[in-house]
Amino acid sequence: MRLEWKAMRLDQQRFATLVAEVIDGLPDRFRRALDNVEFIVEDRPSPRQRSENGVRHADALLGLYEGTPRTARTSDFGGSVPDRVTLFRLPLLARSRSDADLRAEVRRTVLHEIAHVFGIDDDRLRELDAY
Repeated sequence: MRLEWKAMRLDQQRFATLVAEVIDGLPDRFRRALDNVEFIVEDRPSPRQRSENGVRHADALLGLYEGTPRTARTSDFGGSVPDRVTLFRLPLLARSRSDADLRAEVRRTVLHEIAHVFGIDDDRLRELDAY
């Protein structure tokens, strides 16, 4: 018997609602600290985003933080445009077999990108065994 893997399907609006639910479920102190962070849903990373992050395959990137980490901000930072966290819908759906899988993967990706907002880089996340 051969089992076939089929990616989940979820339109962009329903996916954005799921992302909002995950963010709303974060502890208050973290949500308050994200007041100048814009969360965006895109189907896949743009060629620029892939190039700037050394990613060859569009489905290899699940999320992306673009901005100035809190640890790198100076006193003249005020009035800056919001930081951006982009979640890439199609790669996340491709890794999920169920609603529960998708919710867990979105939550993990949101937390990963929020760590970057607070200045935690990928090397440190690996040290912490955060992913």
